[in-house]
Amino acid sequence: MRYLRLYACFLRFSFSRALEFRLDFWFRVGMDTLWYAAHLAFFTLLHEHTDLLGGWTVDQTRIFAAALFVSDAINMTVFSNNLWWFPIFVNRGDLDYYLVRPVSPLFFLSLRDFAANSFVNLLLALGILGWALARYPGPIGPGALGVFLLLLGLGAFLQYALHFLCLIPVFWMHQGRGLMEVSWSAQRLASQPDGIYRGWARRVLTSLLPYALIVSFPVRALFAADLGPLLAHSLLVCLGAFALLVAAWRRGLKAYSSASS
Repeated sequence: MRYLRLYACFLRFSFSRALEFRLDFWFRVGMDTLWYAAHLAFFTLLHEHTDLLGGWTVDQTRIFAAALFVSDAINMTVFSNNLWWFPIFVNRGDLDYYLVRPVSPLFFLSLRDFAANSFVNLLLALGILGWALARYPGPIGPGALGVFLLLLGLGAFLQYALHFLCLIPVFWMHQGRGLMEVSWSAQRLASQPDGIYRGWARRVLTSLLPYALIVSFPVRALFAADLGPLLAHSLLVCLGAFALLVAAWRRGLKAYSSASS
């Protein structure tokens, strides 16, 4: 409950700060809206030349695109701003202020800044997802829909963990921008249906660099006959990624040189 109350304070502060700069607020909303429109148009254009894309029909691809919007909006709303500042805090020694607080520093660093403008985009993305699901011609059972939403949440958490793991080496390298570029480039692999990959590339994207689990696996849950393997695989990969993140975080703290040292 203490952490929930703390996060409620984060929310109030973030919304009040965002509304002080309303031009920036609506500009960012407009930019993401254009990105949504361009992405939907891209997949529509591809389906004018083929009936199936990675084994998916145009209606299934629309659901994939909408799920991608939701996953991206969750990341931008909850995690992105916080992870952007993390390398700067380490290099300037500002990490000290978070290590001495009576809460988990990993919690504080990951969730302190809630992007209110991206929250509006999250609502818009959820609306697009509802539209894509409503126009799908086939039946979607409540069980499959529930697993889809669960896997979508796990995918957003996995994206956060993978991004943070790319930033942990800043404790030894003392620079993080290049690693952030690597993370952003790798995340582009999640913006395409996993069915377009074959052989070793598909195995890597579902295990070693599991970016296919962020969006493609949740969408597959809507149409799969057996949901157990998808759910078990995603849970195991998310738990493994979080365990690796915690271990890397603890190892990095041992190498951290604070501002007072």
